[in-house]
Order: sequence, then structure tokens, then C-alpha cells
Amino acid sequence: MWWRDTPFVLGGSGRAHLKVRDLSAGYGPFLVLRDLTLEARPGLTVILGPNGAGKTTLLKALAGLIPMRGIVRLDGDDLPAHTHQIVRAGIVLVAEGRQLFPQMTVTENLELGAWLAQKADRKRRVEEVLANFPKLRERANQLAGTMSGGEQQMVAVARAMMSHPRLLMLDEPSLGLAPRLVDEVLAMTRRIADAGTTVLMVEQNVKKALAVADRGYLLERGVLMASGPARLLARSSVLREAYLGSPDSQSTTAADAAHRRRTAAA
Repeated sequence: MWWRDTPFVLGGSGRAHLKVRDLSAGYGPFLVLRDLTLEARPGLTVILGPNGAGKTTLLKALAGLIPMRGIVRLDGDDLPAHTHQIVRAGIVLVAEGRQLFPQMTVTENLELGAWLAQKADRKRRVEEVLANFPKLRERANQLAGTMSGGEQQMVAVARAMMSHPRLLMLDEPSLGLAPRLVDEVLAMTRRIADAGTTVLMVEQNVKKALAVADRGYLLERGVLMASGPARLLARSSVLREAYLGSPDSQSTTAADAAHRRRTAAA
């Protein structure tokens, strides 16, 4: 196990509540999300949907990486316009694919996660994070690019926690990982949420994501199709239909492949 068994202690500043209303976003003239309304309450919220549903676009918009229009409030305050202001407000994104610096050590990657903090505070936060991720302490001087995919994912999450986020956004954290590591990563996200950091997660593994989440949303072609408590959404016929009618779909990996085949045949 990459983290300690006792609850996370990462200096967070309270449970965040994000409210999104009538959000539209896309790339240039191409609109991906249309008038989306949802919220991320304290706990763990998962965003589901097949390829092209707009899941990653949503996280990028909330992180300030692409333009958007609509109303987004964090604990009643309007979301700032620029990425560095959003990070200061307590929202941090772990992007799909980890996005580490491969020629830098684990410690150096972690330090970049607290780039807004003072130098002395960065050192304290590194120690704090390594205390919560003891396996990373063993790899502190290892180049990130030499680590396995699962190890790199742990570094990416630990780097995000360096900023003491109030809202942690994760984009496909289990992508490309072996089943055992998928379980470990998702269990870690649950523990982070339980420790007081609100988590908003996009995840490809439907069954396992809903098993650890409190609430879920289903997107399809940029539109909200269903939402509710995770345990109820897991039994939703709308969810099954979104994944091409497969009642026992455990992962969107297979569903997305089927979707691509159907699209190619059309």
C-alpha cells in the first residue's frame, strides 16, 4: 500500500462545495458541454460517460484551462477566471496521463505541486506528503520517468495534495493500470475524501467508481443524462443504455471500444 493506514493529514482548509449552473464549454467554435448543471458536495463525486461525453472538458473548464460560460461557485464565491487564482482558491486538477516531469525526481515533482507556497513551507509540505505516502519516501530520489504507471499515478496525486486542495479533481486516475492498482488508486481517493478534501473524479471504471463514490453524474454528448446517489445510479437503466445496453459493464474501456466500432460502421 502506497499510503499510510491512518487517516490522511494534509493541511486542508475545510470541505469544499462546488456548484455549477448552465456551464457551456468547448474548443474554439466547437461546443462540447451545453448548459450543464451539477455540484460536487463534500465527499466523492464521480462523472461518468462514454468517450466524447465531455468529461475531461468539464474538468479543464473548472481548472481554467479552457474558456467557459455559466455560473461556477465555490462555497458561495464565484470561481476565479485564471488557473493560478483557481489553485489559490483550493481547486487542483490531476490530469489524465499523470503529466509528471520524467527527468526530475519524485521530490522535485512534489515540490512543483506547491509552487505558490514559500520555499520553507514547500519543504514542510514535502515532509507532510511523504508521511502520508510512505512508499514515495523510499523513492524520493528516483526519476519519475523510471517508475511504473501506478507509481507515477501516486506521485501525481501526492503532488496535487502538496497544494492542500479543498477540491481535488482527478481525470481517469485508473487509466492503463492493472486491476489491483485500480482498486488501490480508487481506495486512496475514497480515503482522501473521508479525510476532508472534496473529490470530483472522472473515471472509466463504472462499477468500481460507483462503489467508492457518494454521488454520480452521467454525461452523454455534453448533456447531463442522469444523476443521483452512487448506489442508485449503479442500478439505473439510463446508465446501462449509455454504455450501449451492457447491463454488467464494469469498465467503460470495453464500452468505449464498442462505441467506436458502432460509430465506424455507421
